Amino acid sequence: MAVLRVIVLWHQHQPYYKDLVTGEYRLPWVRLHALKDYYGMVKLLDEFPNVHQTFNLVPSLITQLQDYVAGAARDPFLQVAAKPARDLTSLERRFALQYLFQANPVNMIGRYPRYHELWERFRNAGDSAERADKLFQPQDFTDLQVLSQIAWFDEFFLLDPNIAELIKKGGGYSLEDQGFVITRQRELLGEVLPAHAAAAQQGRIEISTSPFYHPILPLLCDTNMGGVSTPGLPLPQQRFIHPEDAREQLLRGLDLHQQVFGVRPVGVWPSEGSVSEEVLGIAQSLGVKWMATDEGVLGRSLGINFGRDSGGMLPAHAAEKLYTIHRFENGSAAMHLIFRDHTISDLVGFVYSGIPPQDAANHLIHSIRQAAQPVLNQGRDAVVSIILDGENAWEYYPQSGREFLRRFYDRLQNEPGIEAVTVSEAIARHHDFGHMSSLVPGSWIHANFNVWIGAPEDNRSWDYLGHARNFYSEAAPRASDTQRKLAFEELLIAEGSDWNWWYGPEHHSANDREFDELYRKHLSNVYQALGATPPDYLAQPISSGETRPEFMPQTSYIHPHITGEMVRYFEWMGAAMYTADHRTGAMHGKQFLVDCVHAGIDGTNVYGRLDFAGKVPEMDFDLVVNLESWAAGEQRARRVLRVDVHYARDKKTTWQITSAGEETPMATSKHSGEEVKLALHRNFEFKLPLAWLLAKPVASVLVADGKAPTPVTTLLRLRFSLWHNRLPVDALPVEDWIELRLLGEEDLLALAF
Repeated sequence: MAVLRVIVLWHQHQPYYKDLVTGEYRLPWVRLHALKDYYGMVKLLDEFPNVHQTFNLVPSLITQLQDYVAGAARDPFLQVAAKPARDLTSLERRFALQYLFQANPVNMIGRYPRYHELWERFRNAGDSAERADKLFQPQDFTDLQVLSQIAWFDEFFLLDPNIAELIKKGGGYSLEDQGFVITRQRELLGEVLPAHAAAAQQGRIEISTSPFYHPILPLLCDTNMGGVSTPGLPLPQQRFIHPEDAREQLLRGLDLHQQVFGVRPVGVWPSEGSVSEEVLGIAQSLGVKWMATDEGVLGRSLGINFGRDSGGMLPAHAAEKLYTIHRFENGSAAMHLIFRDHTISDLVGFVYSGIPPQDAANHLIHSIRQAAQPVLNQGRDAVVSIILDGENAWEYYPQSGREFLRRFYDRLQNEPGIEAVTVSEAIARHHDFGHMSSLVPGSWIHANFNVWIGAPEDNRSWDYLGHARNFYSEAAPRASDTQRKLAFEELLIAEGSDWNWWYGPEHHSANDREFDELYRKHLSNVYQALGATPPDYLAQPISSGETRPEFMPQTSYIHPHITGEMVRYFEWMGAAMYTADHRTGAMHGKQFLVDCVHAGIDGTNVYGRLDFAGKVPEMDFDLVVNLESWAAGEQRARRVLRVDVHYARDKKTTWQITSAGEETPMATSKHSGEEVKLALHRNFEFKLPLAWLLAKPVASVLVADGKAPTPVTTLLRLRFSLWHNRLPVDALPVEDWIELRLLGEEDLLALAF
């Protein structure tokens, strides 16, 4: 009987936040995610002995975690949380107010009433640390210091009687309570790596690795791979060709894992799933037996588009290619390759958090079985690979997603015909391998490298890295061993992928400035370590003076949660984006209030998002979204909708949606169904049914003979504007419209290439 094997690989990664020269951590996310996610993710498997999984631990995460456990980490966020409230300086109080509320407002802050009360007070001060400082007394700060840490404790850690007693207390915490929470953190962090080691020794998990500082290996080998993956892509002025660095990064990762866990890993999740034929050859020469990446790379390599039908199913011929293990062989290079199911992985990452745990688990098992059925029907074993971050999704789930995972794992280990296995177990049990002799270089995002190279900011960062690398090659022979070692370490850190993740048009966060400063600091340290003065340009932000591309079309379906909190940027990847050029004139009053807007569709809804240029304007204002649906060849719009949102300074928001020519609103803030959602907090987001615009993706309305009925809506147009005192003060686009093509997901995905 054919067997369905399910591979679940959790990728646990944090950027390298430490400045090697000062020893200070610029951001606290290693500590916080280690407290909240990494221990419990592996510990949970104790309850399900027949569920085997793969955990990919990035080496730079491990070394930072070891720093915290040893008590050597200088973390200003932890220092502020630990200091007695009465001793906090004015600057430290404002620092606490700015950063100790950086947590999911529903599942983390909202879980603790006192924490939520303090958060509301901060929000009522306009999210201004300066104004809120006047409203917070020493006891308020102590409660904030304690609860902001407990909110990040793992579900297993919350069972500790002493911690449970603090939660029951609710507030009014003492200095002893505060000291206990801080001291206990270090003890709990010390349990993370031993828990992984124990599970691996028992054969319940496999531990894989990544290149040490998480670089994009194909681009380290040769930045021209960006142009191979995306012909015509603008490339850096200076070509970066250092395969020896790629080898060093991978070798160091393998060595560290052997040192920490006592076993040399045989598998690698290359940073961001980035692969090339040269990378496979380097990995094989170091003893690596398998690597994993995304289905998009497989599709481009084989010339297959893995577009699903309306039910999420692949055509049989595509399923046969995806749901197996491939063996790459070309010359001396040989490697087993695992390709993640992008759609099913995204269900876990982005969708199931909003569904009751049992329903989500049932749907996931059904989706896995349904996906593999075309292969099983032929009497062949199938392998479905689910690969995603091991930390980022869980803050959007109640109780860190543990109840969902318990129900999923219970189904997984009791479902007839399904085996939950590690990657190496799957390879050992598999017989009918796919065969590949060529591989298109690419990553898990659109099977190319465009996130990390091609945009002016990205290319400038590569040029700066190239200059520093060349300087090292020239100056290192004259330096001492200590100088040379420090300079090379800084270079390897600067080669990490996380810096360019935040450059260019794709991703932005509240910590953009910190990432830019830290990247340039690592490059500056290369010169300083070798006794030289860093170039003047490293004192200037890389993004300075550059504007993001004005418009990017939609390239994949999106399914964002509508929260208005600017916290789920992954869910908007693939959306159309229109950005403001703040160097040009604006409308009335020359105010720059709107930074960028996003829009996109899936099979049933249209979504929109407006990001403000800074904080929400401190005034009464109105937002207007105009939407039109158009059919090809028609002279008039099929349907015209208008979304009116009124925002008052007391934070009360009202809205209504109207259709042109109709007096009665289709929905209002007082009367709306589940199909409509609007939210305005840190940004503005909405969801509307496509049916309200007489629209569906074209692929979903074809009749049996393949011809579309007439007229068919083929295009949506959107425009956002902000009004004050009945005058338009800003808009995007200033002229014209954002256009969304109503295509099936397969055709829309093709636009990415």
